[in-house]
Amino acid sequence: MILKLIHVLFVILLLTARSAFSKADHTVEPPSTTANFSTEAPVIDGEVINDPFWKLIQPIGDLVQAEPNSGQPASLSTEIRLTYTVDTFFLSVICYDPDPDGLVVSDTRRDADLKNTDAFLFILDTYDDKQNGFLFGTNSAGIEYDAQVDNEGQGNFGSSRQRGGAIGGFNLNWDGSWKVKTQVGDYGWSAEFAIPLKTLRFNSGQGQSWGANFQRIIREPNEIDYWAPIPIDSDIKRLSLAGTLTGLDLQSPGNLKIIPYILGGIERDYEAGDETVDVHLEFGVDVKYSITSSMTLDLTYNTDFAQVEVDEQQVNLDRFNLFFPEKRAFFLENAGLFSVGSPGEVDLFFSRRIGIGEDGRLVPIIGGTRVSGKLNNTSIGLLSMFTEEVNYSEDGETQRIEPNNFSVVRINHQLAQRSTVGGVVVSRYGLGDTEDDYNVTYAVDSKIGLGKKGQVTGFYAKSETPGIELEDHSFQLKADYIWNGLRLNAGYTKVGEGFNPEVGFLKRSAYWKPQFLVFQQIRMDGKLGLFEIRPHVSYHSYWNFDGFQETSFLHIDNHWEWLSGFEVHTAYNITSEGVVEEFNIYESGSDSVVIEPGTYDHQETFIVLLTNQSKPVYLRGRSVYGGFFGGMRLGNTLTLGIRAGNRFTSEFTYMRNDVNLENGSFKTHILQGRLTYSFTTKMFTQALIQYNSVTDTWSANVRFSLLTKANTGLFLVLNETRTSTGTLNHGVFLKYSYMFDVLK
Repeated sequence: MILKLIHVLFVILLLTARSAFSKADHTVEPPSTTANFSTEAPVIDGEVINDPFWKLIQPIGDLVQAEPNSGQPASLSTEIRLTYTVDTFFLSVICYDPDPDGLVVSDTRRDADLKNTDAFLFILDTYDDKQNGFLFGTNSAGIEYDAQVDNEGQGNFGSSRQRGGAIGGFNLNWDGSWKVKTQVGDYGWSAEFAIPLKTLRFNSGQGQSWGANFQRIIREPNEIDYWAPIPIDSDIKRLSLAGTLTGLDLQSPGNLKIIPYILGGIERDYEAGDETVDVHLEFGVDVKYSITSSMTLDLTYNTDFAQVEVDEQQVNLDRFNLFFPEKRAFFLENAGLFSVGSPGEVDLFFSRRIGIGEDGRLVPIIGGTRVSGKLNNTSIGLLSMFTEEVNYSEDGETQRIEPNNFSVVRINHQLAQRSTVGGVVVSRYGLGDTEDDYNVTYAVDSKIGLGKKGQVTGFYAKSETPGIELEDHSFQLKADYIWNGLRLNAGYTKVGEGFNPEVGFLKRSAYWKPQFLVFQQIRMDGKLGLFEIRPHVSYHSYWNFDGFQETSFLHIDNHWEWLSGFEVHTAYNITSEGVVEEFNIYESGSDSVVIEPGTYDHQETFIVLLTNQSKPVYLRGRSVYGGFFGGMRLGNTLTLGIRAGNRFTSEFTYMRNDVNLENGSFKTHILQGRLTYSFTTKMFTQALIQYNSVTDTWSANVRFSLLTKANTGLFLVLNETRTSTGTLNHGVFLKYSYMFDVLK
């Protein structure tokens, strides 16, 4: 029965794929417009419709729908105008709407998700390389939303969901210095953007062209419109399909920003048996200098991350490494340039290795430097950071973390047709007394674009570690086809037994892995009230070098999305886990459950339910039930979201696993509460409260932020961790940072 089901689904998908290949290619020539130079600058106040400055500028062409009716004209009119001066790029937009009282604003924090709100976004490919760009956006409340896009926002189709979009092509944590103002009127709403050219990176000269696209989200009918048409499988980050801005005469703007900070705080660590309160008083500084208009030097001294949100709790139900995403802004700027490998699985450079020990212990960063940017068609990245020596007590013994230097050299050359070739060297050198204390990873990587629809990517890496003589290389080859709703992926990865990228991340070691994906988006045009269905099949397996299969995972799924925004995912998985050595799958206090060596073949089903995320109250639920290491598992996750107006947002999540095995049974629980109250778009309070039953730990991270520009400002942070037996640690920190634009 199972084999018949798989066969039928494969036939359906392959017939659909064949039909997609056989269809005529209805691509249209991307639009183009001229950006006119202005000797005067508009007043940025959100007033557009009656502003005489903007009336003199002709709006660009109309937008077209991507959702729900792909290729049809937008249902509402949008007027976009742009100009630039010697030092600033300006854009205005009027979003006509007959019901301005019905505008949806789901959040008013900087960088809040815009997909569930009425919003306007635009992307600038300032090198016109069809791959990289700067994304800006806002909603009718006037929030600042910005991000860096690398490699058209593409990550890896097998990457971990825990990455949170931090790296792998889309960097939401990049914060530029710019300004936006909005206005709501009986016509709808309008916005004015002022982007200083020094915030961007571009090539100077006469007659420059930038890639560009503009997007409007009309939330109530769930409509998404673009200037340059985008296939249903892509979004605004698909820069190879963007339109063009011509007529740009650009000079290199002087750019020197100095960002000092001062930090004060008190902290007490009861877990370490510390009977005293530690008082912190620190000073540090970051410097940003534009060597050229396309190359930037960053310097940091006594780097601090006090305002960074803590990690989300996870429960490990297998024997492999958990991935926690990078959240520290210094390392996230230009992170896409330094990202090499397979995100979430074989990351050759993983910045969390700098300043965070294996057990999560913080290691002070003395400082460092980064040079990043583009020289003609070659992207260049250089990073060097120094960390301090750390001495601490554990189980009555003194432990020591040596001081280290971490360095990365990255070069990536742009070829024609979305193709690149590059290389990277990542190193850690111990600066203590230990001999041969170093680790180096070398790699080359390439991407070959096959028209606008396909590409082949790959990397080859080798590590060098004193004392390791085993096979110390890794490689991956992967092919992708993406067009008009059809995605085909196939790949092969190998990680040698001695491959050891100490400044990287390995999900697991010593394996070879085949994988594939067949994914089809089918627009339903309202049949049965459906907007879209997405049937797909994926498969991956891990084999060790003795020919033993350690993991096999076949995933058969369909996503059902209704026009109302309600969504259901129905899936069936066929799994196999081969255990070579016994391991503890659960350990809490004196209780533990051991998985014995052997092969465990199972099947499981799961269902995902999502209500419309733009509503004041929404739900996300996921339930999985099936075989698990010779027993059974029922896993449930439920998230309740509640918003009050556009100022208060909250999400409450409960994750539970009920596991019954031959060697024992256990339950795990994780509770998470996220609450935010925004006084203005730049002043807000956030709280993350968590409970993990495995460690019997409650934790709270509460942050008050008063932002000035580019995510600098005043931050008040409270951290506390407790168990049922008492407090483990707590701390209160106050940090103030300010950006001095020296060459303004």
